Amino acid sequence: MKKIYSLITITFLTALTFSAKAQSDGGISDLFKGSPSDVNKLMNAYTTPLFKGFGNSLNGGWTNTAKTQHLLGFSVRISATASIIPAKDKTFDINSLGLANIKPTDPNQTMAPTFGGDKNMSTGITYTDPNNSLAKYSTTLPKGVTQYVPAPQIQVTVGLIKHTDLTIRYIPTVKITDDVGKVGMIGFGLKHDIIQDFAPKGKDFPFDLAVAFGYTHLNYTKTLDVKPDNASAGSADYSDQRLEGNFNGFNASVILSKKLLFFTPFVSVGYQKSSTNVALKGNYPFVTGATITGDPIYTNYKDPISISGSNAGLSGTRADVGFQLSLAFFKLYGSYGVSSTSYNSFNAGIGFGL
Repeated sequence: MKKIYSLITITFLTALTFSAKAQSDGGISDLFKGSPSDVNKLMNAYTTPLFKGFGNSLNGGWTNTAKTQHLLGFSVRISATASIIPAKDKTFDINSLGLANIKPTDPNQTMAPTFGGDKNMSTGITYTDPNNSLAKYSTTLPKGVTQYVPAPQIQVTVGLIKHTDLTIRYIPTVKITDDVGKVGMIGFGLKHDIIQDFAPKGKDFPFDLAVAFGYTHLNYTKTLDVKPDNASAGSADYSDQRLEGNFNGFNASVILSKKLLFFTPFVSVGYQKSSTNVALKGNYPFVTGATITGDPIYTNYKDPISISGSNAGLSGTRADVGFQLSLAFFKLYGSYGVSSTSYNSFNAGIGFGL
């Protein structure tokens, strides 16, 4: 089972770490220009679509039918939900961030890609030394990585009394690789088939109608390697650099489904909310000055970056439509979701149950 966990989570984790293999930590380093306040603004602008998309994905994949398990019946489900970053969140305007000493290198190119932006879009910025307007340092911001943000769902569902299901999501905290990092997940959900509460005894309704809610918490840690381009920062110790993230998702929905032999289509509508708390821990070099020749001057800061709040989460209505295909004890799942937050998503997975 550990191999299954790793296979599903590695896709998400590669995206979460700013495409660690493709960009290395150089992509993150390109954001460390200016004071911690300026870098916080750049980091938030660049990563907002990543965290919103992940929160949206974390709330997906709970169920594909309103039908509940029979008493002590169970099912195991392995799936993944991928959110699509909308066009409006693929770029950000550098001039709108209120940066103290950073301007676009080209005044006519103020737009920069976010995590979900163009992989080939390159935007230059120039840092001006606050003590000498003639001393400037120029570099480029990181490019886009992907417009798809996936999240894994590995869960077990058990049937309780009175047409109610209990679902547990779980990934033990495990280190995938040094490049990818360490992840752990826990979550729980309840689903109740309310149509059975109104059906006359001994008579079946032609469809199932259920209410459901789910909560998921995922924690993530990855070591980083952000170092200065030259020795001007001194002989500081950067070995304790790491990214620590906690992600929470909550959703409540009403689900309608109809079983047609081995095929069950469904539709659901509801509300979702997600929150993110990400921090960069350790010692980091920031470009806080420049020489007349254009070389950067560094200052080291400890635990400098925190990303949370409304920019790193989302809330709003959500609707999903999809199906469950049952072949004996084996099941296939698929669905597509639309959200008032503009972060749409698709889910696919397999499972088995009795």
